[in-house]
Amino acid sequence: MEQFDIEWVRKQFPCYTRKFRGCVPAYFDGPGGTQVPRRVGERICEYLFYHNANAHGCFITSMESDQMLKEARETFADFFGCNWREVSFGANTSSNNFKLALGIARDLKPGDEVVITDIDHEGNRSPWRLLAEQGAVVQCVRVNPETCTLDLDDYKSKLSSKTKVVAVNWAANAVGTISDVKTIIKLAHKVGAITVVDAVHYAAHKPIDVKEIDTDFLICSAYKFFGPHIGVIYSKQESMEKIRTIRVLADDNTLAPEKFETGTPNFESICGAAEAVEFIASLGEKYADCFQGRLKGLEGRRRNVVAGMMAIDEYEEPMACKLRTELRKIDKIKVYGPPDGHLRTSTVSFTVDGKNALEVAKHLADKGIFVWDGDFYAIETIRTVLKLADRGGLVRIGLAPYNTMEEIDKTIAIMQEYCKF
Repeated sequence: MEQFDIEWVRKQFPCYTRKFRGCVPAYFDGPGGTQVPRRVGERICEYLFYHNANAHGCFITSMESDQMLKEARETFADFFGCNWREVSFGANTSSNNFKLALGIARDLKPGDEVVITDIDHEGNRSPWRLLAEQGAVVQCVRVNPETCTLDLDDYKSKLSSKTKVVAVNWAANAVGTISDVKTIIKLAHKVGAITVVDAVHYAAHKPIDVKEIDTDFLICSAYKFFGPHIGVIYSKQESMEKIRTIRVLADDNTLAPEKFETGTPNFESICGAAEAVEFIASLGEKYADCFQGRLKGLEGRRRNVVAGMMAIDEYEEPMACKLRTELRKIDKIKVYGPPDGHLRTSTVSFTVDGKNALEVAKHLADKGIFVWDGDFYAIETIRTVLKLADRGGLVRIGLAPYNTMEEIDKTIAIMQEYCKF
């Protein structure tokens, strides 16, 4: 890829007009939610000021709201690689997943089995764990603590004719591991199970093609990729048709995508979420020529979205590689994640000997380096697999296309100095 125009990107984010102790902060908190480009906020305000109305009216602002909602579905159809009728919106990903689990549960019988993993965020574990209250048997796939990867043999051993649901994340939000969801889904479908992919962490870093992986459902959150706090769900049409969703018993919400959406949609956030995808597409339009061989068969906005995600990935990876490499050289630091060569996101997580993760995060925050500490709701991973609860979990640095190599160098220097004592 040609030289990434980082100044062009950063100028679009108002957060960079703010200073902390005289300096512009390094926003490495992206895995908890990225910063937002100005165009997203402007789109939200524009809707609220000039088009705000409820749906299905015969007056102009209501009709504009209806049209906006359809266009937002079409935008996310290009983000996922699907039909716009397969896109639904909800309050957040955890809420969407609970609604999905409750709908599926209506047709489960005692003894039916659900497979989850120990590498997942609780948002993709708890909705399925709660089905045990109705007699479902919940199976958990083990994680190798040395490599932070799923044990595929353990997964295979847990599949049977009783398996009705397999829920797995595509990328682990705590350690960045990318799992082979295509193989996991294929094996699940062989036993007749429904598949649910948590792409919350993955969606911020890599292009998504739901038809390629053939999942039944995929969930993600727009605020992880430059948008407002709202959840988005892809539902394979034939799979959603079979689900008896939890809904208001009315006549206008019996079909997808509306059958999954409870109550009045958050129109303004949906506007903003779609504009976040348009921001990604604008990156793709700028750099599409760099990825022509990988964009074969794609056109229009879908082509630009995929190119945009490729540009983000290619820009972030060298920074992440340098950060992992240099942190590993520091005696007191242990970096967690999959081995070199394994697919992963640009998220870098580590511990410091003798220090609680919160202490480290506070030290970095005082220097204008904004990072996360804790378990990030990947509770099983932190407490049981990595056994880091008594150390406050992990320190997590997440990269986004507005971060710079200079920020990486500053962080490395701070940690080198910090670990001398």
